[in-house]
Amino acid sequence: MVPHAVGALNECDNLLTRASRCPAKWYSGSVAAPGFIAIGSGPAGLSAAETFRSKHPHIPVRILTTDSALPYAKPPLSKAYLCGREANLDLHSAGWFVRHDVELVRGVTVDHIDLVHQEVVTEGGSRYPYWHLVLGCGANAVPLAIPGGQAALPLRSFADALILRMAARTADSAVVIGGGLIGCEAAATLARLGVPTTMVAAEPVPLQRRFGDDVGDRVTKILSDNGVRFVGSTAVTDIDDTHVHLATGGTVDGDVVVSAVGVRPDPHLAANAGLDTCDGRIVVDEHMHTSARNVYAAGDVALAYNVTAGRRIRAEHWRDAAQQGRIAGLSAAGQPAAWRRVPEFSCTIDESTLKYCGWGSDYEHARLVDHGDGFTVYYEANGDLVGVLTLNADDDYRCATANLVAGTSNTVRAPSAR
Repeated sequence: MVPHAVGALNECDNLLTRASRCPAKWYSGSVAAPGFIAIGSGPAGLSAAETFRSKHPHIPVRILTTDSALPYAKPPLSKAYLCGREANLDLHSAGWFVRHDVELVRGVTVDHIDLVHQEVVTEGGSRYPYWHLVLGCGANAVPLAIPGGQAALPLRSFADALILRMAARTADSAVVIGGGLIGCEAAATLARLGVPTTMVAAEPVPLQRRFGDDVGDRVTKILSDNGVRFVGSTAVTDIDDTHVHLATGGTVDGDVVVSAVGVRPDPHLAANAGLDTCDGRIVVDEHMHTSARNVYAAGDVALAYNVTAGRRIRAEHWRDAAQQGRIAGLSAAGQPAAWRRVPEFSCTIDESTLKYCGWGSDYEHARLVDHGDGFTVYYEANGDLVGVLTLNADDDYRCATANLVAGTSNTVRAPSAR
């Protein structure tokens, strides 16, 4: 942002500080002073609010969230926390919010955004005026639209993980529906707890849609070594008290059933306000700015332009959401920031950790190099590298990641096979 704009923000900061010592007469005691608002307490919303606060210590900062808990880390929910190991989930203590003067409004649902008056309106009728607004609404678990589907437990929030952990203590069997990343982690964790666990998926092998058949075969072996039975190429038709019924006519024992069939971004607040959306996500530029003035979006709900890729990219994982939130906070604070990092994430199935870095785009070829105790998969399009997945191959991961980061477009030349 140009210097005079930064100066204007700082001037507003000082004016608001003076006004807080002598409140303006037109504000009643029940009306909040305008400032920065983040909707959502996940990595995007929290990172945005924390970053903005670091640049402007006196402008009001608020986080509005439906969650009743303090902001927490979600990656451990399907692993360490579900397993019962000590897991420090809190991203900040309650005292942190007091010390940094960040107002965390929990258990509140936003009804709509009033772009004309720059206000966020809750279902209860409270109105929060804003100068800058960040939408970090995240994504919701896709419900199982089958008879008995409501009995399946999602694994998206702390409350979900707590319910599942308690249920697993007395379960004689478990079924995880869905062959994605969270499903693999949850199934391995339940098996580690001593619960006979079956994973059921529409794909012939786990993670096939994302990573291909070769990776799926190896993940099936990892799951099997950890006590998880995999049933693929079928669908669940209904769920009763103790069984999951399959399209093949078979049944699987399941005292506990976990739904891990994916998530769906939640752009309804933006769509209803008239912001630009595409494929169920909010369209933003490299600064996380939406089509509306002073409104930003980050995380699962955003379809953001990546400078290195030269196009808009879906970011669906924790690190990317936190990074985008930071960029949104900096942009709102009047600081120069743009999204240019290559998305990356990891998936831990018991003791095996898969690492991925890449654009998450469709690939034409997947070239696997087996290392005996692990592997590397190079994903290519038009002969260029668009992603890399490794297991116990950190040197390959670092090298491929460096090549992706150095790329001047969305692809770079893939290394030759060893």
